[in-house]
Amino acid sequence: MKAGPHRNIIIIALVTACALLGDSMLYIALPIYWREAGLDGIWQVGILLAINRFVRLPLNPLVGWLYNKIPLKTGLLFAIILSVITTTGYGWASSFAAWLVLRCLWGLAWSFLRIGGLSAVVVYGDRKKRGEEMGVYNGLYRLGSLVGMLVGGGLTPVFGLSWVSFAFGLLSSAGAILLAAFFKRKEPARPPKAERKKGFPGLDLLRSHAQVMTSGFFITFLIQGVFTATLSSIIVYHYGESVQLWGVVITAAALSGGLQGLRWMWEPFLAKQIGLWSDGPKGRLPLYIGSLIIGAVSFLLLPFPFPPYVWIVISLIALLASTALTTLLDAIAADRARNEETVKFFTYYTVVQDLGAACGPLAGFFLLTYTFGYELLFSGCAAILLLLTLTWLSTYRKRPSAGKSTSL
Repeated sequence: MKAGPHRNIIIIALVTACALLGDSMLYIALPIYWREAGLDGIWQVGILLAINRFVRLPLNPLVGWLYNKIPLKTGLLFAIILSVITTTGYGWASSFAAWLVLRCLWGLAWSFLRIGGLSAVVVYGDRKKRGEEMGVYNGLYRLGSLVGMLVGGGLTPVFGLSWVSFAFGLLSSAGAILLAAFFKRKEPARPPKAERKKGFPGLDLLRSHAQVMTSGFFITFLIQGVFTATLSSIIVYHYGESVQLWGVVITAAALSGGLQGLRWMWEPFLAKQIGLWSDGPKGRLPLYIGSLIIGAVSFLLLPFPFPPYVWIVISLIALLASTALTTLLDAIAADRARNEETVKFFTYYTVVQDLGAACGPLAGFFLLTYTFGYELLFSGCAAILLLLTLTWLSTYRKRPSAGKSTSL
């Protein structure tokens, strides 16, 4: 029987899902119940939902350095403790300053979870099944986003933000039980320390893997930054505050949440399947290049006022492309990390991803202040995806055995 992904990869993904509950809930609840949270204005919500990404930029190198000093399990346990503290703290916080501290602590927790999880796929996984294992990891941990958004968004109007935060804080602690009971204690062998190169730390790594790092920045910039942040507002731009579908009136917020929820529902299955296909004889690049093209076409069509049913299909195609792009790029990055110091590689890979995710909403909403802002924004996104397509197509053609290797 074919062996599945390493147990530690599955455990880390589920631990991460538990930790994500509170953070994901905030993206639905905080923009609506910010007064109940003790905030003074809606502008503070924007800062709180973005600050955790900005603090990770300086924190990621520190976390990467710590992972070279401490066991992986210790770093993950620390992240679980932080996630319980922050999620429970959301129920107690009653001032902007308190929320700011909690969101910064969550940024630190996510740095430990993300760098540890990506590194685990490489050090515990099978090189021949890395795409499948990356898909399993990405798909499982995003179940936390699904539960946090749907359940948290549904229960907050009934029980209030405080009690939902306390409940999710308790559920997040289940990650510690999973880690203690099922995570294999044997630590992977650490690679010998390489001689420190002159110049700015990590600059040599960024330069030698510029294509992967640049793609990591732009994919998160477009998907986690621009697309996720502006999906509800572009629905309002096209159809107003409410959309009539099949004779039922649906609010723009509900439609946006439903579309996002569909993505989190199919991720555990589709991400794994895409990763499995990329482990095949044709490799990852053909699938990745095809996903870039599909993403470019769908992004180009999003700002145009199609009938609601047609526009929903286009947005679903864009979300499907998003699943494929994130899974395949992470797998490509894992291929590269195998030949480098794994933690160091993913430290800087995570830095550029966080930078892209943080810059995306800022750039997106800035462009939306102009006339034809949505058209400018999404045509620009499509142009970026096409440029990435050309660069990866050039790389694919230059490889002497382009269709026979699963790694770069």
